[in-house]
Amino acid sequence: MPLIYFLVPLATVLIWSGNMTINQLSVGAIAPTSIAFLRWVLALAVMTPFVLPAVWRHREELGRQWPKLAFLGLLGMGLWQGLAYVAAETTSATNMGILAAMVPLLTVLLSALILRVAPTLGGIAGGIVAFIGVTVLLGRGNPLSLLHFEVAFGDALMVVAASCYALYGVMLKRWPMALPPWVMLYAQVCFAVLFLLPGYLLGPMTPVSTANIGLILYAGIPASIITTFLWMRAVRQIGANQASIFINLMPLFSALIAMAFLGEIVAGFHLVGGLLILAGVIMAQLLTQPLNRLPRTRESLS
Repeated sequence: MPLIYFLVPLATVLIWSGNMTINQLSVGAIAPTSIAFLRWVLALAVMTPFVLPAVWRHREELGRQWPKLAFLGLLGMGLWQGLAYVAAETTSATNMGILAAMVPLLTVLLSALILRVAPTLGGIAGGIVAFIGVTVLLGRGNPLSLLHFEVAFGDALMVVAASCYALYGVMLKRWPMALPPWVMLYAQVCFAVLFLLPGYLLGPMTPVSTANIGLILYAGIPASIITTFLWMRAVRQIGANQASIFINLMPLFSALIAMAFLGEIVAGFHLVGGLLILAGVIMAQLLTQPLNRLPRTRESLS
């Protein structure tokens, strides 16, 4: 598999890592329902002049596939990030990072259940090693300290959000469509805007100001348009299981971003956790032997 295929999910997770900071900065600056809605309205406005002609050309296929596209838009754009903004108000960034790191393992489980894909040795072992690295990183060298964190309502929301995004990746693989990626993305954004509109109208509508315009711009363009397109491409190229393993790099990238822009010092536990995460990612890509031997058993019985 070409190395460039792995650069796509890597770039996606790097942008997401910056967006984790945006989630926290948005608390107090803009209501969760406002930024969740406005980011996709901005994305839709930016994409429309470029994508609308292609959307019109593929209107018949869109008409056939709209229920699937609506479901994908709800999962990958409405719930994944919408719930994260709400969760940021009642939980810490550390807890959010831990729970977001559950996506790869949830993807392996959902792929086995929905796609009937046998989990690989690297997918299971690499996912476990990478998750241990995440706990070392976020537990500041003591993973057991995470057990003492107070469970907040936001933690439950992040579990739901992580499950939604894992299911989003699996269903992208489950539902291949005869549509260009940008047309698929545009259709999903349209449905996401519709799903998020009621919450925006019912919730506190924070006006756009100099205090939050930068947050909306980052969330609306790099973290919405670019990352969603790259992620769809990654799932198509290397599969949902392998692509989702890269999410374990999010805490590492977040620490590096904080060091570069906030002056935080990287400690030993950052290095240990980062190396474990990288080892887990490499294992997932190299150890591709399926653990399920059921097909071979069937052949022997026949």
